Amino acid sequence: MKPFAFTKADRILKRSDFIRLSKTGKKFHNSHFLAVFGPGISGQSRIGITVTKKVGNAVIRNRIKRLSREFFRLHKHRLTDHWDINIIAKTPAAVLPTSAVFSSLQNLFDKILKLRIEN
Repeated sequence: MKPFAFTKADRILKRSDFIRLSKTGKKFHNSHFLAVFGPGISGQSRIGITVTKKVGNAVIRNRIKRLSREFFRLHKHRLTDHWDINIIAKTPAAVLPTSAVFSSLQNLFDKILKLRIEN
């Protein structure tokens, strides 16, 4: 498999997995996104993306999801352990340019990596 591929196995798909993360996962946030994460139950890191209608119309929501998936695809190799991560977009994320979305997500990933190094 190509190292930067994004397959169906890289996504959190089941509602039960999202609920498990929300109940037992740790949370980090910044002004644009909230990351809820916990140890993964599969053999790899997975991402789920939640963007509510409060954030914007379908075009805006799909753009945020597309950019979040792209960021994860390019940076999942940095995650040393198997994590399940749910990225939840906040309303201010709707007006961000691509570079700001990547910067904001980078901030959250750095916090997750730093937490792992400390433990």
